[in-house]
Amino acid sequence: MALEDRVLELAAEIPPPDESAAEEARRRHVGLAKPPGSLGRLEELGARLAGMAAECPPPVPENPAVVVCAGDHGVLRRGVSPWPQAVTAAMVGNFCGGRAAVNAIAKTVGARVSVLDVGVAGELDGHPLLRSAKVRRGTDDLSRGPAMSRHEAAQAVMAGAGVAEDLIESGGVDLLVTGDMGIGNTTPAACLISTFTGNPPEETTGRGTGIDDETLRLKVNVLEEALGLHVPDPGYPLGVLAGVGGLEHAAIVGVILMGAVYGVPVILDGVVSNSAALVALALAPHSVGYVIAGHRSAEPGARIVLEYLELEPLLDLGMRLGEGTGGLLAVPLVSAAARTLAEMATLEDLGF
Repeated sequence: MALEDRVLELAAEIPPPDESAAEEARRRHVGLAKPPGSLGRLEELGARLAGMAAECPPPVPENPAVVVCAGDHGVLRRGVSPWPQAVTAAMVGNFCGGRAAVNAIAKTVGARVSVLDVGVAGELDGHPLLRSAKVRRGTDDLSRGPAMSRHEAAQAVMAGAGVAEDLIESGGVDLLVTGDMGIGNTTPAACLISTFTGNPPEETTGRGTGIDDETLRLKVNVLEEALGLHVPDPGYPLGVLAGVGGLEHAAIVGVILMGAVYGVPVILDGVVSNSAALVALALAPHSVGYVIAGHRSAEPGARIVLEYLELEPLLDLGMRLGEGTGGLLAVPLVSAAARTLAEMATLEDLGF
C-alpha cells in the first residue's frame, strides 16, 4: 500500500468525539459540590476530555509525553532567519542532554521527552531520547519549488504517527504534547496557515526567532512567492504539505492523527503545531475534537489558527519558543480538569 493511502486510512479511523459522554460530564459538573460554573473553562475542558475518551468521568492523565519533531528547511537560504541551520542539530543534542527549556518544563510537569528526527540536515549522535526516522536531510527551498515529494510528506506523517503509537502502546502515555525544532520553520508554518485559512502572508507571518523589520518584509515576500508558485489547494492536504510544508510539521500531523485514533488528548504548542493541526483537520475533520490549545503563541499566525479551529488557549504567556514548552505548561490544567470530574464529591454525597 502506498504511504499516501496509509495516511488517508489512518485519518479515516478517527471517530467523532462522544458527545453523550461530554454531555454527561456537563451534567455531572452541575451536581458537584460547588456552585454551577464556578470552575469556569475547566468545566468545559473536562467535558471535552470525556468526549475524547468516550467515558465520564474521563481518565486522569498520569503519563504525559512531549514529542519534539525536528527538521531543517531549504527556504532558510533566502535569509528568513539570522540563525544558521546548524542550530537545529545543536538543539537536538541539547534536548537529548537534558539542558533545554523543554527538558526543564517537562521535568516540572512530570512529562517524558521524546525527540523525533525526520529531517535534520546535520549529523546526530544516537541517544535514548532520540528516535531517528530521517526522511531526508532538510527540505528544498519552498519558494523555488516543492519542499518535498508527496511520498516524503506521507513518510514524515507516518513517522510521527509511529512514535505516538509506540508511546501509547508500549510506554503507557495517556497525554501527548506536540513540540518542534527547526531553524526557519515558522516560514512553512505561515505558508500552511495562509493556505488553509485564506489569510494573507502579511497577517500570518511573524518574527519567529526575533527578526528585524527588514527581514520580516523579506519573509513576507518569500511567502508570497511560494504561494504564487504553488497555488496550494487545501483540498489536497498532503500536496500542500509537500509543496510548502516542513518535515517536522508533517510529523506533528501524524502525532495528532494517532492520538485521535486512540482517544488520547493532544496538547498543541505554538504556531508550528497549530499549522500542523490545520493539515490534520483537512485530512480528518474529527481530529480537531481531540486537540487542546495549550497556549496562545505570540506569533500572529497562531491566533489566526486557533480562531479558525474555534479553540480557546488555556494559557497566554507571550511565549514563542516552540519545543513544546507552552503546551507542556498546560498539562496540569488538563489533568485537573479530568481529576475534578473523577474525584470531587457531589452535592448528593454531602446530603444536599
